[in-house]
Amino acid sequence: MALFAKTLRTLRQNIVMQPKLNPSWQSILSEEIQKPYFKDLMSSVDEEYQNHVCFPPKELIFSAFDYCSFDDLKVVIIGQDPYHGINEANGLCFSVNDGIKIPPSLRNIFRELNDDYGSVFFPTSGNLERWAKQGVLLLNASLSVRMDNPNSHKHLKWGTFTDAVIQKISEEKENVVFLLWGSFAQKKGAKIDKNKHLVLESGHPSPMSANQGKWFGNKHFSQTNVYLKSKGKTEIEW
Repeated sequence: MALFAKTLRTLRQNIVMQPKLNPSWQSILSEEIQKPYFKDLMSSVDEEYQNHVCFPPKELIFSAFDYCSFDDLKVVIIGQDPYHGINEANGLCFSVNDGIKIPPSLRNIFRELNDDYGSVFFPTSGNLERWAKQGVLLLNASLSVRMDNPNSHKHLKWGTFTDAVIQKISEEKENVVFLLWGSFAQKKGAKIDKNKHLVLESGHPSPMSANQGKWFGNKHFSQTNVYLKSKGKTEIEW
């Protein structure tokens, strides 16, 4: 039995999850995903999903890259980690599945969007796939989490991978808009080249921050589109 268990562990190590990235990301990140830390990360994520209830569903972990190719990328929004409730997370930061009650932070995002454009339309779904398909990378710092345990996968070296993603975008792209909401995102994006990109910062859209006057009125959505238009790029239909 001991030999069988050891063999099974070896097999699992050899068939750990491999990210099925959009081909444009696969090319950009090919060296990164071959590094030892990333292989360890995938093994740890596999183990977490085998032994605990984790979100988003395993096949959606890399959804941010699936919906927004590197070639089409125009905007980056940085979150912390996925929602940790049942059926909420879909692999895009701040986004929830259709039919799920819109979380407080996302509700404040929609409120600011309405105020920014003087609109009275409020989305009935918190699914932000429509943004991602237009070139908005909705990137969490950690791409997975245990149920009901926020930041529980922070130690799995997701941060090393997503730091590398942000660095690659900063180095390889031009005229990208980075929306850094809250101190965590601002620290995460500290090394972005501001000579090549537009970096917009504000407080976090969470109720605590928003109610202290650090979120509403930032007009990030309209500023993003003004910048994209000035660079000859298609504006985002928020």
